Amino acid sequence: MIASNLSSVMAHQSYMNASAANVANVNSDGFSPVQTTLNSGSNGGVRATFSQQSINASLQSQTNLATEMTDQMRIESSVSSNITAIKTDDKMFGTLLDIKA
Repeated sequence: MIASNLSSVMAHQSYMNASAANVANVNSDGFSPVQTTLNSGSNGGVRATFSQQSINASLQSQTNLATEMTDQMRIESSVSSNITAIKTDDKMFGTLLDIKA
């Protein structure tokens, strides 16, 4: 359980990094944002995959701030949920070890 939660946290961190780069380049002419997709990985984990969005003929950045901000809120919520699950697992294992000792 902890491994899949850690995998999810790491994938969401990669997602956040890509989103932050998209936001940082919002005023860069001709910038094409990276689109991140989260997929099931091996052993129940999560992995992030990245793809460059196609550039249209516009000279302006193609970053959509509304999308990036809502994605970042979802990422924050997901990471928080996974951290809570990791803390709960850790507490349960600690209690189990205390009982066995």
